[in-house]
Amino acid sequence: MAAGLGTRLRPLTNLMPKPMAPVLNVPVMEHIARLLAGHGFDEVICNLSYMPEAIREHFGDGSRAGISLSYSEEPEPLGTAGGVGKAREFLAATESFLVISGDALTDGDLRSLAAAHEANDGIATLATKRVADTAQFGVAITGEDDRIHGFQEKPDPAEALSNLANCGIYVFRREIFDHFPDPDAPSPAGDAEQPRGFADWATDVFPALLEEDVPFYSHEVDDDTYWNDIGSVSEFVQGNVDALSGEVSLQAPGVEVEPGVLAGAESSFEGAWLKAPVLIGSGCRVDPGAGLCGPVVVGDGAEIAGGARLRHAVVLAGARVPERATVFGGVFGTKPA
Repeated sequence: MAAGLGTRLRPLTNLMPKPMAPVLNVPVMEHIARLLAGHGFDEVICNLSYMPEAIREHFGDGSRAGISLSYSEEPEPLGTAGGVGKAREFLAATESFLVISGDALTDGDLRSLAAAHEANDGIATLATKRVADTAQFGVAITGEDDRIHGFQEKPDPAEALSNLANCGIYVFRREIFDHFPDPDAPSPAGDAEQPRGFADWATDVFPALLEEDVPFYSHEVDDDTYWNDIGSVSEFVQGNVDALSGEVSLQAPGVEVEPGVLAGAESSFEGAWLKAPVLIGSGCRVDPGAGLCGPVVVGDGAEIAGGARLRHAVVLAGARVPERATVFGGVFGTKPA
């Protein structure tokens, strides 16, 4: 799923679609594509709407990430379920299929989710994770058999009936399409602004399953499974920090030039002060006197002038951090010319 506008991640998403947001200098969607390939999901379709050319140009046919990739383009975003509905012909060619966000960072065990789905009698199986603060998430209310009986959207912890957050990773049987809203029927809310085929899991499909008493289930992922939807600038930075520290299992580009410091090809940093963990991309220049106090990620082709100080920060590819600038706890980037 890669069609969203990523409004909460602005201004970063003014420069790129959210699936192209870099984690360890690699688009988050590429990490997801490699996760899919590693867990046996190699036939993939990606829905596009916002800045589609950026995703197409980077991924092509998907072979570099180990998958066979097709595309389903939406002139207007069709919602969390509508995008799946538009790709029905591709997805319904198999008995069951997996849906995962192309803009959420995770290292979850997709094989175990698929196995749990095959072992139950449900039309859908939702990956869930126990969270401390339910006010940040939609949570699933389940019975002892893990069958889902309802949802709460971001409940106050004192009023929450569950602490199982919906991770937005699903396995469906193809019969799920029988429970999609009729694209020709008027919107229940009378919203004439939504395009034909628009549908949402939370407001259209899952309520229909509950109303029709169709069984679907929760599969609770392990506590050590990482999941971050990088929905805000702070969460984006934290995703990079967690990847640097090994909290999420990702392969970082570059070679270790000193303990905890990775650097790509043709980068110079002689005379700079580096405190791990630091990742410097390819073709970067870090001038003498600059200080990088990790965790810091520097994108490919970036330049850090002398006297600049960076800490707990991400510098985007091609950015120029000026002399004596301070970047702390955020993202530094410049709009391409």
